[in-house]
Amino acid sequence: QVQLVESGGGLVQAGDSLRLSCAASGRTFSRYVMGWFRQAPGKEREFVAAIRWSGGNTYYADSVKGRFTISRDNAKNTMYLQMNSLKPEDTAVYYCAASYVSGSLYNKGEYAYWGQGTQVTVSS
Repeated sequence: QVQLVESGGGLVQAGDSLRLSCAASGRTFSRYVMGWFRQAPGKEREFVAAIRWSGGNTYYADSVKGRFTISRDNAKNTMYLQMNSLKPEDTAVYYCAASYVSGSLYNKGEYAYWGQGTQVTVSS
């Protein structure tokens, strides 16, 4: 079992920055993938970014590429999402997730463990 807890959400203005954190605990192990997804009201949960825990390979949705940066701190067993140049369309509940299968990094169905979500609201 893996437990994931997000933090760092809040209300900011367009152009501002936020850094989300996702702390993992429980039975974690190497060679797994963690990712960020988001869900806006009335919309499907969508892929934002992912990182391979071992090696640190990163992957991004086109909508956030160049603005968001995913990273991890292995010593703290924590994943981060640095969000710069935030836009109102980034407003959503952001979820961290962990995958222990070798499926698509972009498919939410491949992630077995999810955090509770943290709200990010970007005002114009």
